[in-house]
Amino acid sequence: MPNPIPIPTPMPRLQLHGISKRYPGCLANDGIDLCIQPGEIHALLGENGAGKSTLMKIIYGVTHADSGDMHWQGQRVSLRNPAQARSLGIGMVFQHFSLFETLTVAQNIALAMGATAGAPQALAPKIREVAQRYGLVLEPQRLVHSLSIGERQRVEIVRCLMQDIRLLILDEPTSVLTPQEADELFVTLRRLASEGCSILFISHKLAEVRALCHSATVLRGGRVAGHCRPAECSDQQLAQLMVGDAAQWLVDYPKASGGATFLTVSGLSWANPDPFGCSLHDIDLQVRSGEVVGIAGVAGNGQDELLALLSGEQRLPRQDASRIAFADQAVADLPPDARRRLGLAFVPAERLGHAAVPELSLADNALLTAFQQGLVSHGLIQRAKVVALAETIIQRFAVKAAGAQAPARSLSGGNLQKFILGREILQQPRLLVAAHPTWGVDVGAAATIHRALITLRDAGAAILVISEDLDELLHISDRLAALCGGRLSAQQPTASTTLSEVGAWMAGQFDRPHSPAPALA
Repeated sequence: MPNPIPIPTPMPRLQLHGISKRYPGCLANDGIDLCIQPGEIHALLGENGAGKSTLMKIIYGVTHADSGDMHWQGQRVSLRNPAQARSLGIGMVFQHFSLFETLTVAQNIALAMGATAGAPQALAPKIREVAQRYGLVLEPQRLVHSLSIGERQRVEIVRCLMQDIRLLILDEPTSVLTPQEADELFVTLRRLASEGCSILFISHKLAEVRALCHSATVLRGGRVAGHCRPAECSDQQLAQLMVGDAAQWLVDYPKASGGATFLTVSGLSWANPDPFGCSLHDIDLQVRSGEVVGIAGVAGNGQDELLALLSGEQRLPRQDASRIAFADQAVADLPPDARRRLGLAFVPAERLGHAAVPELSLADNALLTAFQQGLVSHGLIQRAKVVALAETIIQRFAVKAAGAQAPARSLSGGNLQKFILGREILQQPRLLVAAHPTWGVDVGAAATIHRALITLRDAGAAILVISEDLDELLHISDRLAALCGGRLSAQQPTASTTLSEVGAWMAGQFDRPHSPAPALA
């Protein structure tokens, strides 16, 4: 009998062999192997600090490996910069978009394409053609500041597709999207894959990884911890590959009804002087002691403005002071330190620069908001107490850091977030307002943060969480609402709402009937 004709195996689109990268005091990548085939949607999973970001920067030419080889379609390459990566057909959409808000869609795309782009107006027909082909509706002449977050992401993707992309790297692409927008994105990605484009997909949302990705590589401590087919794995199995013992991370929390109302927001309206900002319109909100209220919404719909008004960074005139009240005491005209004396703790959205000073030590960062907790006496800083507080935060919240004197910038995003949240919680607040508490952190850090929030709730604190992560809000919130265009939906018990309903609120569809909040005893 004749020998059977062997079926040729496809040449990998991208192959990495033994990629290593060391930074001072840290081996970020340690002998990593990775293989991505044409038409494959490949997930890259791992905790914060596992080495994902460093590996992406190496693939995209932002940084260079100390050792190891990179092969692109069978040819060994050494990328000097992102421009060279783009010339090969490698595109990347970063978690933070790189668009000029005062320019049009066409102008932004023309800038990315360089000298070959031609005039922006000449690009418009091609932009419409590419956008329509992949179901990414865009108007080339619109100014970027007028676009929603989901539309801005379309600009980033179309900008890549205009350059004959063969590998698309997406870093946490659904973290700023409504569920409906995420579904639309997945349709586009599947179509791209069916046409042979490879996709490297980085996400902490395990359910969407299982639904979308053909295969996955899991990093732990800078090394490859394993490979799998996500569709054949449970969330717990994926989490186990990422963090080891995953059982402690996957916990269901019982819902609470709360006690007396602590935070009351009544008819709050505020005209934003920033032309690119969002004004607030007639917002009513109540948060009870012993409950978590979650507010969903796509970024740019009034979250930053509401947070500034609640924290005291933005104050109202004295005649409007009663618009915001803590336990029936008007506070809308008070500065942040006065509100903290009344029991407020605050976790801003931006970790570095707003919640923490990068160059300062963890001890000094603890002092920044906890100075009223006996850390200053007669105008003198009690240094021993400050260091003790920082060490307590590090220990109780499992913060990976080189001690209380480590600079904030030396921590990974997840560990710095745990430190910031711990700093606020240990002040035993009566009201905690937390913005995006687990944004961009891994499953282990997120579970630690969620557990701390629920413990604080059960101790009687009122907690308000503003987040773009609907899974998170459904997991920890007792009641839910959503912001859209500076307007707030009614609050509804989490147990009686659905993901699709909250997604509709996020899109401004407030006309659905809402279940009333349970009456207080």
